[in-house]
Amino acid sequence: MKIFRSTSVFLSVTAGTFLLAGCQSTHTSPYHPGPVAGQAVGTTVGVAAGNVAGFGVGVVEGAGKGFAAPFNPDYHMVRHWRTETTSDGRTIQVPYDVLVDKNGQPVKMPAPTGN
Repeated sequence: MKIFRSTSVFLSVTAGTFLLAGCQSTHTSPYHPGPVAGQAVGTTVGVAAGNVAGFGVGVVEGAGKGFAAPFNPDYHMVRHWRTETTSDGRTIQVPYDVLVDKNGQPVKMPAPTGN
């Protein structure tokens, strides 16, 4: 009984494969437009399915990047030098650091709360 079942499954899958595959040909004939029509329909369905999948992936990746943007740790410190004159008349260079983001714009730090 198992052999009959596996044989019938094999024949069903093989027949389905042949039916779905059709006759692949690059020869076009006005009397046999089936392969050309099949390729056109297959291309249309493939493009539509690809665009739907691409849209879904784009939405998910865009949402992920949008949610992650406020937590982006891409910043670094830039050191500037300021010239100051001391009370006894000497001129000295005093460093001060500025936190900048990935575009080089200074990051506005929140005021300390005093806790």
